[in-house]
Amino acid sequence: MTTRRSTPSERFDRNVQRRSAQVLKQRVLEQQRTEFEKALAWAAEQDAIERAAALIVSARRRYLIGHGKSLGYASMLAVDLSAGLSGVHLVDGGSARPLDVLSDIRQGDLLIAVSLSRYRRETVDVASAYARRGGDLVLITDADDTPLSAHATTAIVIGAESASYANSPTSVVLALHLLATLTIASSKGAGRRLRDRDDLAAELGLYTEET
Repeated sequence: MTTRRSTPSERFDRNVQRRSAQVLKQRVLEQQRTEFEKALAWAAEQDAIERAAALIVSARRRYLIGHGKSLGYASMLAVDLSAGLSGVHLVDGGSARPLDVLSDIRQGDLLIAVSLSRYRRETVDVASAYARRGGDLVLITDADDTPLSAHATTAIVIGAESASYANSPTSVVLALHLLATLTIASSKGAGRRLRDRDDLAAELGLYTEET
């Protein structure tokens, strides 16, 4: 059974309400410093990110999914991966819809699911169905007993403690940054793809620094 975790309103009542801005800022900064140090120690000792990177770089097609706040994390990882890899698709209900992805799972395909407390049902339903149909699942989550833990080929389990009403993004962003970096570093064609994208960006004048 998945352990019940606190809601934003409960964390607001416990951590935020009736505290001065100065006291609250100091509490959040101290908590973030502690969490970041824990995240660095965890990343140095664990090999979950390396295992996930190896799966991603060897995949034929890579799909990413998340809902709510987790969609933002999935989108960020998709952008970073697509800079050096082809076949990266964000399952956002637009160009890549869950039904299309589930009905066309092929050998070598991979789904990367960002599923953080309180675990949006849409992500759980699609990712578990993907795994049941034989697809590999890389799970990025914040506990060992999440609804998708039993379905994952490999899981990156990160901390998300917070002194605020919102769960902290610190450990999540660090893990995603490491994952993208190790994946792209392992891809043989990443350097060429990055150079081609730089040339195209300059040709199209995408950035103000190049105009």
